Amino acid sequence: MSQPLAERMRPRTLDDYIGQRHLVGEGAVLRRMIDSGHIASFILWGPPGVGKTTLAQIIAHKLETPFFTLSAVTSGVKDVRDVIEKAQKGRFFNEASPILFIDEIHRFSKSQQDSLLGAVERGIVTLIGATTENPSFEVIRPLLSRCQLYVLKSLEKDDLLQLLDRALHTDVILKERQIELKETDAMLRFSGGDARKLLNILELVVEADSSEKVVITDEVVVARLQQNPLAYDKDGEMHYDIISAFIKSIRGSDPDAALYWLARMIEGGEDPKFIARRLVISAAEDIGLANPNALLLANTAFDVIQKIGWPEGRIPLAECTVYLATSPKSNSAYLGIDAALDLVRRTGNQPVPLPIRNAPTQLMKELGYHDGYKYPHDYPGHFTEQQYLPDELVNERIWHAQHSPSEQKLYERMISCWGDRFKD
Repeated sequence: MSQPLAERMRPRTLDDYIGQRHLVGEGAVLRRMIDSGHIASFILWGPPGVGKTTLAQIIAHKLETPFFTLSAVTSGVKDVRDVIEKAQKGRFFNEASPILFIDEIHRFSKSQQDSLLGAVERGIVTLIGATTENPSFEVIRPLLSRCQLYVLKSLEKDDLLQLLDRALHTDVILKERQIELKETDAMLRFSGGDARKLLNILELVVEADSSEKVVITDEVVVARLQQNPLAYDKDGEMHYDIISAFIKSIRGSDPDAALYWLARMIEGGEDPKFIARRLVISAAEDIGLANPNALLLANTAFDVIQKIGWPEGRIPLAECTVYLATSPKSNSAYLGIDAALDLVRRTGNQPVPLPIRNAPTQLMKELGYHDGYKYPHDYPGHFTEQQYLPDELVNERIWHAQHSPSEQKLYERMISCWGDRFKD
């Protein structure tokens, strides 16, 4: 049985490696390090199918040093210690440190990562880790501080087209077939910048066609796949990237983009309650006092989604998304509470002014608690000026109005009540 196309096409040298020119192009940092033969510990972070494992294997072929491989999926602390012991025993004086490649290093527990630390620190092994997850969250700080971090990007269109051309003309099996690549949009779209996925799609389409001549069109690709292989990991980096894009699109008042990212999450199988919670936060943080109804609608959408779920839940989520994206924006309440928290942390527990203290006992009344308090409802307009902030903070400003049409009314009322105090 032949190897899969993606494995047959795996490059063996940097000259055959496609993409990541910022790391392995002429004069780039990793290229220089590999060419010098002296490798420092590093971690490769990037989405699936962009060449992390391939790069490690190229280094293994290039350098004349022992190369050990562990998979974080199947290896435990004992496996790590066994490899480190072998590396230590097999190393000769003044010889370069053996390389330990750990695929999916983000799956290692803290104890597994701790077991690596001493060996990396003392130079017993040179660590190369590969991860699809943000190392800041998944790799312990002491280990991360001892490794360089290199970020790999999804392959660009030109890279993917180059890979397709190379596969059709150099692969031992495909070059024997008569294949016409008439359209590529669907293949590129479904691959999502993942070289492995692209080659798997190409292989699937070709193997499913027994004709003498295989003609690949977008329609054929969609029909063969029968589903949309979206690159969406609910527990991974893309999960956070897409929700970030969703919220930023709402904040930026772009309903088209917001609906697009909402659709990406729905198609990827995201938990509807997760989306609804973020809409509630966005309504309070980004729309705020410019349109207080936004929070009411977002909270209602949250309630509704818990009652009906998918697929109908997409409709109230879309309604809320468009409403928030098209609403005027204000973050004055958000900035106000953060400013107040900062003031509290800087100034400590300031005493409450006596007039606005509670006085439930006779002793408290005798001490002056509540003495001099002015009940606002006893005054015209239900307002009278008095001190509410502590003595030391009486001149502090915390909330600053942002003059959207709705918030302008609040601002004008504060000016009518307090005069110059609220003028910015």
